[in-house]
Amino acid sequence: MCFKEKDNLRAMETNSVVFFNSRKYSELPALPIIAAWKIINPENIGNLIRLADNVGAAEVFILGDDFQLRMSSVKKTAGLSFNNVKLSFISPELFFSQLSPEYRLVAIETCEDSANLYTQNLPEKIVFLLGNERNGLPDDLLGKCDQKVHIPMTGKCKSMNVSHALTVVLFEWQRQMLFGKNI
Repeated sequence: MCFKEKDNLRAMETNSVVFFNSRKYSELPALPIIAAWKIINPENIGNLIRLADNVGAAEVFILGDDFQLRMSSVKKTAGLSFNNVKLSFISPELFFSQLSPEYRLVAIETCEDSANLYTQNLPEKIVFLLGNERNGLPDDLLGKCDQKVHIPMTGKCKSMNVSHALTVVLFEWQRQMLFGKNI
């Protein structure tokens, strides 16, 4: 390998890559599935892909029927994760018909019957379902969910970016799977 190639490989090894390669965590009992309904911001899709890659999820599903996105923005935001996680655009009907019955569908949504995330035991085999940036999840999709959770917000701002919401819930799920539910 020439000197220039070694420099490029070294540049890709950030401090976090070196740090986590030196740690051993237990494997997750199952890999989560991430699905989002009619996400319109390509950067949000890129962030969902990157988050999926953080926990080893193999695919991100964007539910809907009419997508006009700048894939260059999705790729740029996802970074190297774009090559690690498959991005699928799929109709909600097809997605739900192909979903394994052993997986539980958990909506991340602020709705009347949602429960505080931190008071809930999350299932091992889980599908995280997120709503559109503007309108959240429609009632017909919420009706398909086994569980609905919200993130408690005590500050003045009572909304969260869709990718930030997935971050909070995804890593709470991972904490429960790796270190115990404690609820």
